[in-house]
Amino acid sequence: IRILLIPVFAVLFYKQEYGWAILTLVLSGLSDFFDGKIARKFNQISALGKMLDPVADKLTQVTLAVLLFVSFNQAQDATLKAFSWVFLIFIGKEAFMVVFSVFMLILNLRPCAAEIFGKLSTFAFYFIMIVIVAFGPEIGWLKDVFQLPPVLMMILVVVSAILTIVALISYIPDTLRQFKEKFGKK
Repeated sequence: IRILLIPVFAVLFYKQEYGWAILTLVLSGLSDFFDGKIARKFNQISALGKMLDPVADKLTQVTLAVLLFVSFNQAQDATLKAFSWVFLIFIGKEAFMVVFSVFMLILNLRPCAAEIFGKLSTFAFYFIMIVIVAFGPEIGWLKDVFQLPPVLMMILVVVSAILTIVALISYIPDTLRQFKEKFGKK
């Protein structure tokens, strides 16, 4: 469901139907939450689900980061325009993880599952990006009711970017352990 919601979200965002875009993101997040809860409760965890869940997360995050990068890159405000590059951090992290996961699979290793830092950074990313789509300068759906000051928006995005980098770093110990077990001296 989340993968199918990605183009719906993208089209709504592109058409500046930000309220519907936010609703689509919230539905996507809720389906992720309940899918995981239901799968664990009823022992319905599958190999396909383990593969599709991170794919859906990555596709959604990349789509959201690309759309916000493009939006802020076209902003009237020069500061927002200059700040747009920060969204490339999210795109770069996800691209790196996909490429490195494929590399691990080729070596017959298992890409690491998300731990607490990954879950925290994903939650923060979605929360902050929804706040930006709702109240962000120049694009916010409800910016006429309340508009995030640009500095506060930038701080929130930087916090999310830092959490994203910390999450990426948190995968290193398990990855190194797997490489050591497979290729270390016997």
